[in-house]
Amino acid sequence: MRYRELGKTGLRISELGFGTIPILSGRVPVLPEYFSPDTKTAVAIMKQAYDHGCNFFDTAILEEYGDAEIKLGEFIKTVDRSRLIISDKARFYDGAQIYREVLRSAEHLGTVPDIYFVHQVDESNVDEVFAKGGALDALYDLKKEGKIGFTGIASHYYNVLYRAALDPRVDVLQGSGNILERGMLDRIRDEEAFRGKGFILNKVYAAGLLIGPFSTAELIGGVLEYPFSSALLGIGTFEQEEEAFGREHQARHFSFEEVLERLRRDFEPIGCDRCERCVCPYGHEIHTTLRQFNYFCLGKEYWAINKLKMDLENTYAHCCACTDRVCMKDCLRHLYIPEEIARVQHLLNSFGK
Repeated sequence: MRYRELGKTGLRISELGFGTIPILSGRVPVLPEYFSPDTKTAVAIMKQAYDHGCNFFDTAILEEYGDAEIKLGEFIKTVDRSRLIISDKARFYDGAQIYREVLRSAEHLGTVPDIYFVHQVDESNVDEVFAKGGALDALYDLKKEGKIGFTGIASHYYNVLYRAALDPRVDVLQGSGNILERGMLDRIRDEEAFRGKGFILNKVYAAGLLIGPFSTAELIGGVLEYPFSSALLGIGTFEQEEEAFGREHQARHFSFEEVLERLRRDFEPIGCDRCERCVCPYGHEIHTTLRQFNYFCLGKEYWAINKLKMDLENTYAHCCACTDRVCMKDCLRHLYIPEEIARVQHLLNSFGK
């Protein structure tokens, strides 16, 4: 296992981290596949990763990750706490609410979290999070009080992460990317503002959907060129742990066209790398719509269709009526976005027929 610096925290973190979503038990229907091991088995899987050199374990509160937080707490009891980096997170944007959740998380973990993230920050809540008395202020206070080690912002949105990178209260960022959805990673690599922050990368496997077209070694190796601190891998079985942590992974560069060509063996993907430059004057998240098309074709039919049903009718109607096409102005992949939106609409219309 190799180790990297975690921004300016002074911590050295394993290049690969253990994501605890797949070890949860309970009913969390919005999450991708998980394996529901009992506590003894989950602890043993985490211990095997620890023995392979993994020192970073990430979780979230019970309402988000089921009992994974509790299982992680049981694992922590079995090893030298000083050799671990533990991160936790919660989707609360008000300062008082997240303050309470941090204290509850510490009880479940049996220890002070090294990093605590405000989770799923997006345009609808970002101003509240960063405002005076908001969640970030609360985490900053908790850090000064010694109730957490470092503050974090977790988001799927480049603009949110960029704002966090500029904020001196933020120590660590968490964002998503993989060899297909690499657009945000490319922007982060090129932006100086991110240099001083720790960066945790998630969705390396795209919630498991890219495993099949690619091996785990290819997916891990394909992101190693990026300047993250640790890449989180969702682990739910001993076999997954061995594939991820039981070997040394070599960096491998995939061109975007190589990735698309591999996917074309099974379907015709939309060539969106989710750089998030496609700004829609009507406020629609074009990159999310195109992503769900690919996710549907990769096997998450029910998940993707439910996401698309939330806004696609309005997106399609506005896209048909729009003549400005400002969304295409900065698309580095030169997508004809109205045509791609029409493909997604056709998929939704034909689903279940």
